[in-house]
Amino acid sequence: MRKTIAIGTVQVELRPRLLALCIVGAATFSATSKSHAYDLPAVNLGMTTFLDGTPTMGGPGWYTSQWIVSYSADKLANSQGNNLGLPLERVSVLSEATQILYLSPTKVGAGSFGFEFVVPSIFSASANDGLGNQVLNASQGFGDVSFGAFYQFDPIMGPNGPLFIGRIEAQALAPIGRYNAAVSVNPGSNFWSFNPYFAGTLFLSPKWTVTTRFHYLWNGENNDPSLTYGPSALNSQAGQALHANFSTEYAVADKFWLGINGYWLQQMTNTKVNGISVDGTKERVWALGPGMMYAFNKDNYLFFNAFYEFGAVNRSQGQKYMMRYVRHWD
Repeated sequence: MRKTIAIGTVQVELRPRLLALCIVGAATFSATSKSHAYDLPAVNLGMTTFLDGTPTMGGPGWYTSQWIVSYSADKLANSQGNNLGLPLERVSVLSEATQILYLSPTKVGAGSFGFEFVVPSIFSASANDGLGNQVLNASQGFGDVSFGAFYQFDPIMGPNGPLFIGRIEAQALAPIGRYNAAVSVNPGSNFWSFNPYFAGTLFLSPKWTVTTRFHYLWNGENNDPSLTYGPSALNSQAGQALHANFSTEYAVADKFWLGINGYWLQQMTNTKVNGISVDGTKERVWALGPGMMYAFNKDNYLFFNAFYEFGAVNRSQGQKYMMRYVRHWD
């Protein structure tokens, strides 16, 4: 039996002598007689940070966002949070994601509707298990697409400007990335996920804000499960999870913000194989680090964020560095 782990923006599937790295962000491994698996798909862990309650700071219209993400880890954690015990446990990934977002100018009640979708891919990936990559290997390719419809609330205003801005979205992940149960590297997860969220930014002052985004994650069945599960496995289903991004940011200059950002994930139910719950498969991770945002003008924003993971269980534990550029098109 296997368990699953997510490596940053990458999905990793560890088999008896193989590891699959996938952009959607989970992994499976059974590298020893006591098998483990990392099952959750790749989700938004730190991809959105400062002022996330209002991703449409330039007003209604079209937006594009481009991420470049570098992730590396030298620990693959088991169900006790300890290393797997391989001679080396090194994974590095360079990935990107492109988002297209639209906010309608038409007001409906206290806000406006919009939609967005994100297409991720891995530029390059490498792994080293100290055994000539008999257990770990890595590859690249397009991942699964996330998409959703959202409702952006109008800001709650105070005497000195906005006090709070929020948004809700019904979001899903579509399994359109490449997947093959017989190979070790898969850009896709081969199952649907539902990942709705609420995001909000609280203005403690015109220059100091606190932002959070809170997700619920439900995963569908994979009806072509990894061969790691064995010939009797007809399907697998990753457990339900909660995850969140959080940050606090301060405008040290008119266009320049500095702050602290982080993320958290906790799987709430065990992974199932053939409908049977597998004990010890729940994933968990925390991350904290510094961040910055520069506003060239109301239509162009640049973000840099760093995250250092800790407390990982059934996941990789490493460092993530991210650059994001947001452009508003009138």
